[in-house]
Amino acid sequence: MIEIVSIDTPTLGDRGYLVTDGRVAFVVDPQRDIDRVLDLAGERGVTVTDVFETHIHNDYVTGGLALARATGAAYHVNAADPVAFDRHPVGDGDVVAVGEEMRVRAIATPGHTFTHLSYVLEAPGRAPAVFTGGSLLYGSTGRPDLLGPDHTDALVHAQYGSAHRLARELPEDAEIFPTHGFGSFCSSTQSQATASTIGRERQANPVLTLDEREYVEELLAGLDAYPAYYAHMEPLNTAGPGAPDLSEPHRADATEIRNRIDAGEWVVDLRSRTAFAAGHAAGALSFGLDGAFATYLGWLIPWGTPVTLLGETPQDVAAAQRELVRIGIDRPAAAATGGPGDWSAGAPRTLPTATFADLASVRHHRPVAVLDVRRDQERAGSRIDGAAHIPLHDLLQRLDDVPPGEVWVHCQSGYRASIAASILAAAGRHVVLIDDEYRAESLAGLPVVATA
Repeated sequence: MIEIVSIDTPTLGDRGYLVTDGRVAFVVDPQRDIDRVLDLAGERGVTVTDVFETHIHNDYVTGGLALARATGAAYHVNAADPVAFDRHPVGDGDVVAVGEEMRVRAIATPGHTFTHLSYVLEAPGRAPAVFTGGSLLYGSTGRPDLLGPDHTDALVHAQYGSAHRLARELPEDAEIFPTHGFGSFCSSTQSQATASTIGRERQANPVLTLDEREYVEELLAGLDAYPAYYAHMEPLNTAGPGAPDLSEPHRADATEIRNRIDAGEWVVDLRSRTAFAAGHAAGALSFGLDGAFATYLGWLIPWGTPVTLLGETPQDVAAAQRELVRIGIDRPAAAATGGPGDWSAGAPRTLPTATFADLASVRHHRPVAVLDVRRDQERAGSRIDGAAHIPLHDLLQRLDDVPPGEVWVHCQSGYRASIAASILAAAGRHVVLIDDEYRAESLAGLPVVATA
């Protein structure tokens, strides 16, 4: 019996897959930390014989080459991709036999990239399964704009054609297994679905229910910013990344941490924003492991800046390392565990926190500036009248645009506001973190402008 095992990376919004017949297995779109794949194969007592890439990824560093080298598997990458390593070239219509029962057929599905492939699993006694990468997703499709504005128009039309080809060539009961679409910025929209078939997508997916013009206009109108670190993923993936080094980093004491902060390096506090606000090393930045840690750190950090990780436990530091190697930040400069008392050469700093109700109250007593760090699409629904707007990903370049005086910072839920508040506090600003959810009940008493 064929087993398809999803290998989830929820912090990046991606899934890879291990597929086995009980004797051999193939893998689609593995993440950089291949030990997860090796463990799954080992638990099942199967040999990985083939690794398939749907495309050169924009949002993470692949583990495909490292996995193929570790297992001796054949590494299947589109023949048209200009990679710098040996691979088994594959293209539209090629069929790869995996074991005695499984056949994997490549279908050209350009749209997310020009050379994107989907892979159809065909095996006796079961409906086909299609691994769609960044092509046809649950209720959506992959973004067509990640290769730059000069290519977006061609790619969005290609994406439409690719989705219709899959719907035309595959039966309604064919199962869909996308790589993106679970929170990844590679998806044009987000869906809560956890499974789907070609038949369901024919009924509900805009790419299959709208005409081409309507689909293109709707998709392009809904696109928002995507992480800056994406620019570094394609070069890393075409060069051929090796296996990551997840060994314990150098341990730093309070004096070294202070020196690193003073030198302009990033010292990152991995604890929750509540713990950070209660006490932290002066100049440290809040990127809690309880949120999209790697996405936002990779988005904001000047690429190549040394990173020191501060966690309550060695396990927290190890989890952060694993997240970072997935986006190409291979080795922390240093790490420390414990709490702010262990990390601070002087007294730990605190960060004032408040709710939207507190903001409504304080505005009656003294003038304060409000800074909204949500993305443009989020703010398009509504905003607090008079609030300055600087999306979090632009904040480091626009610190001079932050209003003077006392600044109250908010986002949608508090996570990104904590990052922004820590950046402003490190820059010497008087800042208050609004640790609250932006919703109608919370905003009572504030002048909210509906903009949608």
